[in-house]
Amino acid sequence: MSRNNNSITIYFDSVSIIFAFKSIIMHGLLPNIKIKALEGSFQIDPSTSPLGEKIIFHSVSMIAEIGFEKFTFKKLGTEIGSPEASIYRYFKSKNQLLSYLISWYWGWMEYRLVFETANIPSPETRLEKSITLITCHPAEPLMIEGIDIKKLYQIIISESIKSYLTKDVDKANKEGAYSNYKQFVARISNIIKEINPEYKYPQMLLTTIIEGAHLQVFFAEHLPRLTNKQVSPDYITRFYTHLAVNVIKNN
Repeated sequence: MSRNNNSITIYFDSVSIIFAFKSIIMHGLLPNIKIKALEGSFQIDPSTSPLGEKIIFHSVSMIAEIGFEKFTFKKLGTEIGSPEASIYRYFKSKNQLLSYLISWYWGWMEYRLVFETANIPSPETRLEKSITLITCHPAEPLMIEGIDIKKLYQIIISESIKSYLTKDVDKANKEGAYSNYKQFVARISNIIKEINPEYKYPQMLLTTIIEGAHLQVFFAEHLPRLTNKQVSPDYITRFYTHLAVNVIKNN
């Protein structure tokens, strides 16, 4: 963990997050926490320069508005008033940029997970809170490090799976592009093992819940006959909580 100008950067792969949260709360620095996307998802860390931050801010807005397929670095360059070549200094392709946004998102989600489950002794309650976190979309506008969380969530729902379904996925994985996602899944998998140490498929269950919940949000907006939105406002949360609890306890 590093501290600079009244802010704290948490490196999720190397520092105790519980200790970091105690330090953040103690120093009153919660609003200034910095999420770090891991190496492998960028050429130059965009959070280290004004141009990089501008690239990320406008990328999120453009991808959320026009979609990943229509998004290009040429269009981004025109939007930010910078040469296309300058963007390639930060990201070798738009797929790597998408990996960066997804990595950042899961770093943010792990931050929220630890904060929202801290000091809760019951693993069942922690699991329920974890599933609620996964399945509930941002209700209010929120900007973190210049990133519009609601727009980023739109990208996660519509575009995130495209980051994995590429021929370069193995290379990106070796470079650490998906580490934040894997760490998020591992953290909740450990909660499942607390509930039932004999349960053999915690990672499979968690990724099924995560990707399935994203699909249900997408279906509700675009293909409503493939989901059950009419059941209740929190239908996705209730469904996956019910599924997880029954599967884990009735192993």
